[in-house]
Amino acid sequence: MAALSVMTGGGSWFLALALGVTLLKCLLIPTYHSTDFEVHRNWLAITHSLPISQWYYEATSEWTLDYPPFFAWFEYALSHVAKYFDQEMLNVHNLNYSSSRTLLFQRFSVIFTDALFVYAVHECCKCVDGKKACKELTEKPKFILSVLLLWNFGLLIVDHIHFQYNGFLFGLMLLSIARLFQKRHMEGAFLFAVLLHFKHIYLYVAPAYGIYLLRSYCFTANKPDGSIRWNTFSFVRLISLGLTVFLVSALSLGPFLALNQLPQVFSRLFPFKRGLCHAYWAPNFWALYNALDKVLSVIGLQLKLLDPKKIPKASMTSGLVQQFQHTVLPSVTPLVTLICTLIAILERKTSF
Repeated sequence: MAALSVMTGGGSWFLALALGVTLLKCLLIPTYHSTDFEVHRNWLAITHSLPISQWYYEATSEWTLDYPPFFAWFEYALSHVAKYFDQEMLNVHNLNYSSSRTLLFQRFSVIFTDALFVYAVHECCKCVDGKKACKELTEKPKFILSVLLLWNFGLLIVDHIHFQYNGFLFGLMLLSIARLFQKRHMEGAFLFAVLLHFKHIYLYVAPAYGIYLLRSYCFTANKPDGSIRWNTFSFVRLISLGLTVFLVSALSLGPFLALNQLPQVFSRLFPFKRGLCHAYWAPNFWALYNALDKVLSVIGLQLKLLDPKKIPKASMTSGLVQQFQHTVLPSVTPLVTLICTLIAILERKTSF
C-alpha cells in the first residue's frame, strides 16, 4: 500500500499496474492451454501457406477458419513473424503440432497485442470524472477501473491460460467506447465497425451502438429538459456513419466478393445448422433441453421404446463445431435459432 501511495503522481501507478500484469502473463506461458491453441496455430498455417481464395474452404483440420476476414489478415500478419520462430507451425498438414518455440510465439503474440487493451484502458480512465477528492490512491475511480480491467481474472484465464485474443478485441471495443465518451463519434463508429470484422459475435452489441449514435450524434441538439429536438436530425451525419460502416465492410469483404466467395464466408461465420444447441457452449435453457433429451433417450432405451441403431452419437459435449440432432425432443432448426436471437435482442433493448 505504501508503494502505491508513492506512485500517485503523473499516472505512474497505471504503468506499474500494466507492467505488473504483463509480468504475470509471462509467468503463465508454460501453463495448460486448450484446443484453441491448435485452432489459432492452424489459422496461422492456413493464412500463411494458402492463397486467400482457399482460406474459407480449407478443411484439413477440424478447426476451420470461422472468424471474419480482418481476423484472418491478423493471423496472416502474425504468421510472418511466426516463421522466424518455427517454420513447421505454418504447415497446414502438421495437425496438433507443438514445440517450445511455437508455444513461446503464440503466448507472446497474445501478450504483445494486449498493448492495445492497455492503451484502451488508459483512454477509458481519462473519461472517468472523479469529482470526489480521494487521498488514498486505492479510492480513486481511475485506479479502481484500471485494476478491474487490466487485472481482470477472467480475461487472464481465457487469454493467457486457455488461449485466445480477447484482450486485443476488448481493446478495440473499449477504445471505441472511449472515443464515444470523448465525443469523437466517427472514430468510435469506425473502430466498432472494424471490431465487427475481427469477431462477429460483437454484432449483439451493434443495436445499442446504433441507437446511441443516432441519439447522441445524428440529433445535434436537445431541449432544455434533455429530450430530443426532432427537427435537429442530421441526414449528413447519418450518411457519414453509414458510409464509414460500408467502407470498412467493403475493405473486409471486398476480396471475397470479387472471388464470388461471400456465401462460403458467411456459411463459416454463421453456421446456423448448428442451431442453439451447439456443443457444450449452449447455456441456460438449452443446456437443460439437451440434458432432458439425454435422460429421455436413456429411459427410452431401457423401456425398449427406441432403436439403439437409430440413436445419434453423443456429441453435445465434444467441443467440435458441428451439427447435433436430438434423439427424442425436436432438434433446434436454423429458423428457431434466428427467431430466439432476435427476440432476446429486442427484449433487452426494450427493457431500457
